Amino acid sequence: MSHQTSRPPLGRGGPRAVHWDSPRVRAEKGEPGAMRMAELSAETGVPVATVKYYLREGLLPAGRRVGPNQAQYTPEHVKRLRLVCALREIGGLSLAEVADVLGVLDAGRAARVVLGVAQDGRVTVRPVSAAARAWALGRVGELFGAPADDTDPAVANLVTVLAVCHGLGHDAVSGKLAEYAALAREVAAVDAALIDDVGPSRRPAETALITTLLGERLFAGLRHFALVDALGAAPAEA
Repeated sequence: MSHQTSRPPLGRGGPRAVHWDSPRVRAEKGEPGAMRMAELSAETGVPVATVKYYLREGLLPAGRRVGPNQAQYTPEHVKRLRLVCALREIGGLSLAEVADVLGVLDAGRAARVVLGVAQDGRVTVRPVSAAARAWALGRVGELFGAPADDTDPAVANLVTVLAVCHGLGHDAVSGKLAEYAALAREVAAVDAALIDDVGPSRRPAETALITTLLGERLFAGLRHFALVDALGAAPAEA
């Protein structure tokens, strides 16, 4: 027994079917850039299964329902998905840390708050001896001109790295701490100017997040090339 359906017949003799989500239908609905999940996946290079997982975890806003088991996504979803991937793959944040950062970002919190939450998730966890930690705390305290509080995640990172250097016998690193700090202030001034340039309409807190997390990788690469150039053609040592 054949069943009648509302779908128009396909083929030479019947009217041509127009899928609800075709570019022409989207344009007629006044929804430029709207796309299905498969198209969102293709646009970002993120597998569909991963997109679905991010949706379930709340890292990606739900799309607009347009039919049974069908949702429509926008260029804003593309941007958000790319941000999540950047924070994960380049920024090195866990999914839980990404969720925390996005939470304060979406709440419209100030750049300093967003950066603080991002820093909270990047504390270097490495056991060091009490003596090495005390030594490193002293060096950081000298830099700040006051006792250092390593309950602050940023201070904790400094202390841990210096303590590890101390354990490796590279105490000379601490002797350059003031010079490194001066250079960091110069870089921060460039970052701050960039954040001011984008203006409030471009979410300065997001720009601050990008310049900090992704900028670290960018700066590390530039520093590498600069160091290679500074070392010049010195003969390699065995």
